[in-house]
Amino acid sequence: MADTLSSTPTAAKIIVLTGGGGFLGTAMTRRLTRDGHAVAVVDRDLESATKSAAGADAAGRAIGYACDVSDRAALVDLKAKVERDLGVVDVLICGAATKSDNFFEPFETFPLEDWDYVMRVNLTGPAMCAQVFGGDMAKRGAGSIINILSIYGIAAPDQRIYDGAVYEGRAINTPAIYSASKAGLWGLTKYLASYWGKNGLRVNAVTPGGIFSGQNDTFINNYSARTMMDRMGEPHEIADAVAFLASDGSSYITGQNLIVDGGLTAW
Repeated sequence: MADTLSSTPTAAKIIVLTGGGGFLGTAMTRRLTRDGHAVAVVDRDLESATKSAAGADAAGRAIGYACDVSDRAALVDLKAKVERDLGVVDVLICGAATKSDNFFEPFETFPLEDWDYVMRVNLTGPAMCAQVFGGDMAKRGAGSIINILSIYGIAAPDQRIYDGAVYEGRAINTPAIYSASKAGLWGLTKYLASYWGKNGLRVNAVTPGGIFSGQNDTFINNYSARTMMDRMGEPHEIADAVAFLASDGSSYITGQNLIVDGGLTAW
């Protein structure tokens, strides 16, 4: 085996980003297009996807698409549209996640229909995305799938952080369904890394810690005190991690979880 140092910049790739209309998706779109990639920004709401795509860096290209990731037929249709508009997909980033109408209900009374709905979007959705897009990547012998997890999929939430916590005018917590769905997604990530590793398709995860997005001071202070860096994260810090796993610089990394949480889970 030749002992060489890579000096080749990452080739421009065609990337599908689900959940692209959110604040993390918007930061990822900006970062990925800055690297020269073409990004299909996918969101259930077309307006949100289009708005995120409009913020793309001029070095790359972004197009907004509407798609419900819990609908397999819609994903098949999305794949055809992206291939028509941008070309064959090299990277799949599964960032779509949802809340239900009763998302912050106590565990004891959390409705089963809400549980099933959130699980279908947060876990079954990425599985179907991997079926639709990953199969072709594996056949070509190259590609990268990146699943967006949560620290509460790998560690239990510290319930004390939520005393007096408010977001957008309402009291918040981390529901059991969110932890369960993200823990399941980590399990799926490792499984697919093993399943497709021999085909040259890499499957990894990025786990964001708490990201500032308008929480009240009580939550910010409580959360920050639990991290080693004494602060919450910023969207661009998650986007940078995703960009690395999408790049050729991570060519020998698979089955891994890149945790970006300011040290919260390392205590």
